[in-house]
Formats: sequence, C-alpha cells, structure tokens
Amino acid sequence: MPKIYFIDVTNRDGVQTAKLGLSKLEKTLINIYLNEMGVFQSEFGFPTTRHESLYLQANLELAGMGVLQPIRLEGWIRAIARDVETAFKLVPNIRHLNLSISTSEQMISGKFRGNKTEDDIINDMVEAVDAAQAISAETIGVNAEDASRTDPNFLIKFGLAAKEHGADRLRYCDTLGYDNPFTIYETVRGLAENVGMPIELHCHGDLGMAVANSIAGAKGAIDGGQDAYINTTINGIGERAGNADLVAVILAATKSKGFAKKYHLGGAIKLTKAAKIAEFASYAFGIPIPINQPGVGANAFAHESGIHADGVLKDPENYELYNFKELGRGKPKFVETGREIIAGEYSGISGFSHIMGKMDVLFANEKEAREVLELVRYANVESQRPLVEDELLFIAKYPKIAKKLLTLAPLE
Repeated sequence: MPKIYFIDVTNRDGVQTAKLGLSKLEKTLINIYLNEMGVFQSEFGFPTTRHESLYLQANLELAGMGVLQPIRLEGWIRAIARDVETAFKLVPNIRHLNLSISTSEQMISGKFRGNKTEDDIINDMVEAVDAAQAISAETIGVNAEDASRTDPNFLIKFGLAAKEHGADRLRYCDTLGYDNPFTIYETVRGLAENVGMPIELHCHGDLGMAVANSIAGAKGAIDGGQDAYINTTINGIGERAGNADLVAVILAATKSKGFAKKYHLGGAIKLTKAAKIAEFASYAFGIPIPINQPGVGANAFAHESGIHADGVLKDPENYELYNFKELGRGKPKFVETGREIIAGEYSGISGFSHIMGKMDVLFANEKEAREVLELVRYANVESQRPLVEDELLFIAKYPKIAKKLLTLAPLE
C-alpha cells in the first residue's frame, strides 16, 4: 500500500512570506526540530541564492555528522539547466533538488508573456532534469506551478516527460489555493494513475482549504497507486494566506474519521514535538500562534461552557479528539519576573558565562568562552531578538558550523 510522507517547506516557502524572515541559525534549528519530529524532508532553501550558500553547506555538514539524519535536505530552484549548474557550483554537496516551472495557460500567457509554449515548458523542464542527473543529484522532484489551473492532459504529458528523464516525484502545486477537496482528489488520482510516479501535494490557503486539500490530494495519489508527499509549513506560515499547517495536516492524517485506518504514514512522527516546533517558529517569525490553531493554539484544549466543562471532566474524549500530552503540552511555563541576565549583541564575558553556567555549559578556558560569546553576539545581530536556549547550546556545541551560518560573503 502506498504511504504518506511529509516534506516541510517552511525554510523555503515560509520565508518567502512578505514582511517575515528567519536568520540562518533559526532556519537550522527548524531543520533540527523537523528531524527530531520525524519529518521526511525539509526544503531547506535556495541553492542558487548566494547568501544561502554557506547556510546550506553548513546544514549539509550537519547531515554528514549525523546531526541532521535521517531527514533529507532538498533545495528549490527553477527548472532551468543553468540554475542547476549554479546550484551545484554554490552548494557542491547538495543531492536533493526540486525543479519548478509554471504550467498553466494563465502563467504561460500572463507570466511568460507568450514567449513560451507548452512544448517549451516541457523542454526547459527535461533539460533541467537531465542536467541534475548529470551532476549527481540523488533525487529530483519536478514542480508544476499553478497545477490546479493547468489542463489535466498537459499535466499528464508534463509528468510523463519528467518520469522518462528520471525524475522521482511530480509536485502538484495548488499555487493560489484554487482547488477544493473534490477537484484535487480527482485530478491527483488521474495523475497518479496515468503518470505512474509519486505525487507531492503543495497547497495554499487562499480559500481556507489548504489542509483539507492536502489530505484529499494524498487520498487521490494513494487511490491512484502512488505514494503521497504532503508539503507543509510550521503554523501554516506562507505566502499570502499561508500553506498547509504541519501539525494540522498530521492531526488530520492520523485522527480524522476513518482516514488513518486506510491511509498510513511512511515513517513514525513524534507528535510530542508539535508544541515545541510551533512555539519556536512563532518566536522566530515574530507571529503569535492563533488562539484557535489546531493542536497548538491556546484554546485548543480550553473549555468554558458548563456542558463542555462537565463533559470533559467526566471523560476528555467527550470533547477532545486527542490528548494535549500527545502534542507535548501540559508542562508549566516559567517566566522570570525578577533579575534577568540576557545574552545579546553587547553582552560581556561575565554575564555570558553566568547564562551558560545555568545551562551546565562549562568552557575549557576564557579564550574558548570569548570565542563562543563573539558568535552569540553575531547571532543576536542577525536575529535582532534574544536567542533561545537551544540556539545558545547549538553555538557552544558546534562553533565552527555556527561561524559558517553567521558568515555572509557579499559580491566583490
């Protein structure tokens, strides 16, 4: 039976969100948390973008060290042969790529201004796939941007060409959130049956159906005989109205009526990491978690109505589909209300040593402490917010990797 896998795109689509962004250290922590959670793959950035290259290289080094294992780290580029060459030039050890090109009549006429035909779209894509194969890519996903507004017959032709040239997956992009659960099911099932390769579902929330469409699309892929790879972002952060939320999709796939009994995940997901990863993304992006967010919102397990409170006290299953402990919730949070020493861009060695000592981090000598402090200062300059404990521990444990993450090489 085909299975469902999760590919989180927070570090690609999430950071493309207008007015938002993440530091390279924050993106790295997200990759670590996704790995701990059991997510199959992270679309961790843009290998053709110069300021991403050291971050991407550093994360691939962490993978080689076993820190980011078994998660796959995959880069997103345009489906253009020269972009493939640039990606491998800037990030030589990258091995997993997603190649993207627009496929709809609207995009061909409105974006490419009629300078490309459907045949040109396919030719560009296969040239890029061939180039990636030639430069030792291990897996290649091919993205049909605006697939939900693309002629299904052309999508099949596009997918078959990708498969013939060695692509591993076809990404169906509901770029504008135009689909609904019924249309995406039928279209994706047809693609799975006629193309015969795994299907990725990339759904946006412009009409409020990103999670529902992701689940329906996955059902279509599996019913069509192929594995389904659902794209998510943490807290649903993404362009315009956002993407399919990671936690909500996992809950829907594992808790919704009858679904999990028939459609199974391809690997174990540690849902107990949900609260931690959602809270970190909220802090890093500077965007509060909506009070009614499934699973991780402040009101997800709050009951006030007399009937509800009475019912949940008698048996939580009366008004809760799942227990808060399953999502890693329930532990009290402590907020310092007295004296507080914070590590920032202007911290000194005394205060910094005090902070690290509270986390049981001891340095061999003052020179080592000052070197780590300098990295912490730079990290604060980049993020412009106090670092969380895991960031401080990461810098202390992997100072050489941290230095690479914090280094930018402007054009000469």
